[in-house]
Amino acid sequence: MGQKIAYLDCHSGISGNMFLGAMLDAGMAYDTLQHALSALPLAGYALRLEPFSDKGIRGTYADVVLSEEEQPVRHLADIVAIINIAQLSPFVRETALAMFQCLAEAEAIVHGTSVEEVHFHEVGAVDAIVDIVGAAIALETMGISQLYASPLPLSSGHVQTTHGLLPVPAPATLEILRRVNAPWRPCNVEGEMVTPTGAAILATLARFETPAIAIERVGYGFGRKQFPWPNCLRLCIGQSYGPTIVSDEADTDWVTVIESNIDNMSGELLGGLMERLLTAGALDVSYTPMQMKKNRPAVMLSIICSPEAADVLAMLLLRETATLGVRIQQMQRLKARRSFQQIDTPFGPMLIKIKYLGKRIVSAAPEYEECQRIANERGIPLSEVYDVAQHALKNGIIEV
Repeated sequence: MGQKIAYLDCHSGISGNMFLGAMLDAGMAYDTLQHALSALPLAGYALRLEPFSDKGIRGTYADVVLSEEEQPVRHLADIVAIINIAQLSPFVRETALAMFQCLAEAEAIVHGTSVEEVHFHEVGAVDAIVDIVGAAIALETMGISQLYASPLPLSSGHVQTTHGLLPVPAPATLEILRRVNAPWRPCNVEGEMVTPTGAAILATLARFETPAIAIERVGYGFGRKQFPWPNCLRLCIGQSYGPTIVSDEADTDWVTVIESNIDNMSGELLGGLMERLLTAGALDVSYTPMQMKKNRPAVMLSIICSPEAADVLAMLLLRETATLGVRIQQMQRLKARRSFQQIDTPFGPMLIKIKYLGKRIVSAAPEYEECQRIANERGIPLSEVYDVAQHALKNGIIEV
């Protein structure tokens, strides 16, 4: 049996109340959410649910109704105190605090101040606190071990904030999602579609990948804005399928592998094709020599890419090569963690790549580009630079 996972189809963006609406529509008990939220030392609000329909699709609209529109301006320390004093589970507490930390770091960068000095305006209001803590409660209640999300709509226009009119996406929203390399797609709509709260949920909890999932439940969380399509966040909950690798020492993710056998392209054209594919988003491209029918020499082209880039790369192959078809499959990867570090050598500082399994360093090696740069600058063989760097490593500068 696979793990319970969830996929967010963010075709109309995401906000905190849309996320709660989708979770409640997918089967989370309203009473359970209310009871868990009652632990927060907050007053003057009510969580209202409303059946909602747009363009023929039925779902749920969730709204935090405030009895007082004026909200105090809170700092991160104020939010932390509110969450820490509440009787929440460790998972809910840590997840909610992580989301607010994410918001604070983005606001600090945008406004050129420190995390401690950030003034939470909209995201420090009661409704934002309820949305963020409620999101953590929903994941725990529904037993979801991993959240996935689609690319986000990149809309235009302006949004009204306490700072005045700001461009869409709001600067804090853009900064939050920039930090996690969130994928965007063009959207010919004006207005805010991804809110800072929605961005914090995704950046803290989600992977921007399309998972292998056997869907069991679907929920629709609606927004109030009118678009040419249903303004909803679609949530799919189910079991991951296929061999799922779980490791405390390595990272896992899903990739798409695209293959095609090619027997009628010259070496020059194949070299150019590799460059085109890498520029278009491929993570890796390789050619394997092979024999095809009639003893014709050929190559098998293999592409590894993110699931989001698969369609673009497959169509590029069909357009720019003579192949009549491509093979596409989803695969899970087990990845060693890596980092880069500078070390001192007789040639000066050099960048090396360190490979980890868990917290243990299993190998360290010089970076090719760094060695090539030094070899060119000093007019010495590349192998000599490698030998010096390896000697520095063996002398204990990096213990393996």
